[in-house]
Amino acid sequence: MPFPTSTISRFLVLLALVWAGAVHPPAQAAQAEVRIGVLAYQGEQAAAEDWAPLAAALDRALPGRHFVLRYFGLQDLWHAVENEEVDFVITHGGQYVALESAFGASRIATLENPRFSSPGKALGSVVVVRAERQDLQQLADLAGQRLAAVAPEAFGGYLVALRELHDVGVELDDLGSVDFVGFPMQKVLQELLDGRADAATLRACLLEELAAQGSIDPTRFRVLAPQAQQGFPCQLSSRLYPDWPFVSLHHTDRALAKAVATALLAMAPLPGGVAWTVPADYQEVHALYRELQLGPYAYLRDTTLLARLKRFWWVFVGLFLILAAWVVHTVRVEYQVAARTKDLRKALAERDAAQARILAQQDEAEHLSRLSILGELSSTLAHELTQPLASIANFAHSMVRRLDSGRYTPELLAGASRDIASEAERAGGIVQRIRSFSKKRVAIRQDCVPGELVQEAVELFCSMLAPPPQVTLVDRLPRSTVVEGDPLQLQQVLLNLMKNAWDAMQALPPAQRRMDLEIGGDGGQCTIRVRDYGCGLDDAQMARLFESFFTTKPDGLGLGLSICKSIIEAHAGRLVAMRPDEGPGMCFTVTLPAHERTA
Repeated sequence: MPFPTSTISRFLVLLALVWAGAVHPPAQAAQAEVRIGVLAYQGEQAAAEDWAPLAAALDRALPGRHFVLRYFGLQDLWHAVENEEVDFVITHGGQYVALESAFGASRIATLENPRFSSPGKALGSVVVVRAERQDLQQLADLAGQRLAAVAPEAFGGYLVALRELHDVGVELDDLGSVDFVGFPMQKVLQELLDGRADAATLRACLLEELAAQGSIDPTRFRVLAPQAQQGFPCQLSSRLYPDWPFVSLHHTDRALAKAVATALLAMAPLPGGVAWTVPADYQEVHALYRELQLGPYAYLRDTTLLARLKRFWWVFVGLFLILAAWVVHTVRVEYQVAARTKDLRKALAERDAAQARILAQQDEAEHLSRLSILGELSSTLAHELTQPLASIANFAHSMVRRLDSGRYTPELLAGASRDIASEAERAGGIVQRIRSFSKKRVAIRQDCVPGELVQEAVELFCSMLAPPPQVTLVDRLPRSTVVEGDPLQLQQVLLNLMKNAWDAMQALPPAQRRMDLEIGGDGGQCTIRVRDYGCGLDDAQMARLFESFFTTKPDGLGLGLSICKSIIEAHAGRLVAMRPDEGPGMCFTVTLPAHERTA
């Protein structure tokens, strides 16, 4: 029972209802009737005594309506909902979940009993055995034993206990037998006492209620595998589930459902202290049916091909139609593919040839760009080579004169020979750097230390100028940080940027020609900044700076910066130009991905 009342209280309530019907029959007949179906699991008389105060309270809360209670068993209540014979339903959470799945029912309130700490944890089950059965201590001990229950659909006693048995590995087939004895629920205890069952399932708290009424001797029974739940006053063998919901059906008028829900939530506690509260979460009930593969989840038990065909025939028909369409489509596509394959292969071959030509042209353009830089700087190359060659000639003539005059010593000859070798190595180094830079080869990728890369480019640049500008190099990057790329292509970019900076400063006196190179990095990136103090660029020149064939030099081709930009972008980087914050000139910044050198 959802709530007990004394015999006198029940008699007074029934007497008041009879008197109200006798005094006001015309008004009662004129009111719109609202039918509430109630699960009478202990019989119609007991249910009427329990729920009559609710109907009277709803009549008072909604005076334009007359609420009529109709009492059903589990199956009869199901059919009443199916045939739309009721507008609302009061039942246990298990049947509500089934009605929700089958008919779109929805809960609008949940019963709140002051005996329990939470409406969401109010229903449970106890598994009872005779006190002398010491061989039965845990739920797992029920394997092979006879179980007594009220009915296969009984939620609070049978199904809740069945889930607990499932959790300890005892399935329905593992039990010796299951005997369903029907209502009232205490009949299962008689089955125990008569020896026709080894264990029985009851709704939690019924054992205590029957003992308080003197209907049973509680010492003759023992609860199997008891567990304590905080705030729950009775013995338990299971987890707890939400209390009974007040259910609105799919055909119920929504305005009526809203009015009833509002009345229930505002209603004062009924006799016995019970009231209604906001709907509880019934997902735990869904989980029970899903694990046991019952109710809305009974389809999970059907594993045969015939059962699947019956349930999902529309899926198989759809799959067949899709398969047939796929076969037709495949034949059509194969025909079209056979007709187009030749053209596609030809197009792919032409594309590959075009890509090869583009790559070859790109390599050739980069090579020509390097040669162009060397050509522009070669006017000063003779001067750089003249100095070591003149020194070699002077040392050689001096040695000849000393040999002719006889004024020589071995130490003098050895020193002159070392000076000649040093100057020859200097001249050879200049030539070797130029040859390496101008040589045409396949691009490679390797880890490069930015500081070393920039230092080599500066040395090559300064070795080809007389006099070279003042170059200041600041390296703020750790030596462990490297960039992945082609060192020759990156040096080509740096040399081009330094050459442009040198050209921009030709109008300055030699003493004022200087450029700053700065290496830094942050967040996995390396930045190389080249700044000059030359004439700078105006806005129109800045807008077209990286366009092919655009140049500000009288004899330039306009390809240098365009090629530099493509090289840096091929290395997943960026090349940008901007005016410095202070002073004249331009700043070109190369940004490249960087990473720490692996051991």
